[in-house]
Amino acid sequence: MSDRPGLRERKKAKTRASIQKEALRLFREQGYSATTVEQIAEAAEVAPSTVFRYFATKEELVMVDQFPPFVEALQEVPPEVGPVPAVRMAMRAVIEAQTPEERADSLERERLMLTVPELWAASLENITGVVRSLNERLAAREGRAPDDPEIRNVTGAIVGLIMGVWVDWVQDPGMDAPAELDRALLHLEAGLPLGRAAGRAVDRRGQAPG
Repeated sequence: MSDRPGLRERKKAKTRASIQKEALRLFREQGYSATTVEQIAEAAEVAPSTVFRYFATKEELVMVDQFPPFVEALQEVPPEVGPVPAVRMAMRAVIEAQTPEERADSLERERLMLTVPELWAASLENITGVVRSLNERLAAREGRAPDDPEIRNVTGAIVGLIMGVWVDWVQDPGMDAPAELDRALLHLEAGLPLGRAAGRAVDRRGQAPG
């Protein structure tokens, strides 16, 4: 038997993608708060009830769970690879598998979640879940307990770094966020060294030399 989804499933996936595509376009053009579900339905050529059939709330049009593809990519990374380079390899695999349009939509969703108060509030639960899941998976890779303080620290550093890149990207939309994220993870992997060009060297006592 073929693993390909049936015609009904493909139609549903196409309808869902069309609704979200039009929603993101309208959010970008006229703002999240100013866009109604009725406008989204009209643009996608479906009834408002169809929009709610695929997305229970307006927030869900933006809040897409992208963690499963990352988990699949992380599972493909050899177990001997450390946690930070493993996350970097997995994220690169996910980003490289996206089409340019999918990547643009993904970044647009990130921008909306960081700039729209209603979405930021709604995303906190999702972020908490991602942090917990990432912590558990990194702990499993290292053969440690999820409440291991060192695993918690590594997870926190990774998540904080990702958030920092996204915040900078919101301030500078022209930034290549995926490339910057890759460089940031590489910096973390190297131990976060500070180049002398960035400022005066600091000795081990935390004092700048005279």
